[in-house]
Amino acid sequence: MAQLIIVAFTMGLLGSFHCIGMCGPIALSLPLSSHNNWGKFSGALFYNTGRVVTYAIFGIVFGILGQSVTLFGYQQWISVILGVLIIFILLLPKRVSIFNHRNIVLIFFERIRTSLGKLFLKRNYSSLFSIGLLNGLLPCGLVYMAAAMAVSTGDVVNSIFFMAFFGLGTLPMMWSIAFFGNYVSVALRQKIRKVYPYMMMLMACLLILRGMGLGIPYVSPKVDNQNKIVQSCCERPH
Repeated sequence: MAQLIIVAFTMGLLGSFHCIGMCGPIALSLPLSSHNNWGKFSGALFYNTGRVVTYAIFGIVFGILGQSVTLFGYQQWISVILGVLIIFILLLPKRVSIFNHRNIVLIFFERIRTSLGKLFLKRNYSSLFSIGLLNGLLPCGLVYMAAAMAVSTGDVVNSIFFMAFFGLGTLPMMWSIAFFGNYVSVALRQKIRKVYPYMMMLMACLLILRGMGLGIPYVSPKVDNQNKIVQSCCERPH
């Protein structure tokens, strides 16, 4: 569990530099109190707490999915498939984009943005928390990558912890942007965004290695799915 938490937090911390370019505009536009630092501090914290809560809820869904494929002995396959899918998206982003045409997914995200716009007109902690909740639902490659890792854990509890600590890893950078303002230049943001695809490629390769079960400690451990299935069946009440 400790290793899982460290990986998740580190992934969020390093990936949060990507958030500067993607979610930075939202953080900079938050309706924070400008009268005192405490109001600004706590407001930024409520916003980021909302994001972390959304990620933790995602963890429940991804955990159930991962646990289901593990029960049937497909955990290693799903890890490899997710890794290959990430690489495919990186190499052919336009061909696999689901946002090029008007569809149900696009309509869903448009409604989220509309709701965000209404919340930005209010100045209270509940609206900031709600902005964070909805912000966590917006499309983000970094979150998709974390989701793939969460599914590969094959366990609901591990998945929740992974997504929650991934969110906590992004908190320092996102809170700093909201509290201190736009202190990162546009040029630096562009450079950071150029590094991001390489980071995603690395994580995709790690997912593939994990699924191959090569017996490499921490990187590609062997998974005895058959034993897990037998154990799960034995634990069921008769």
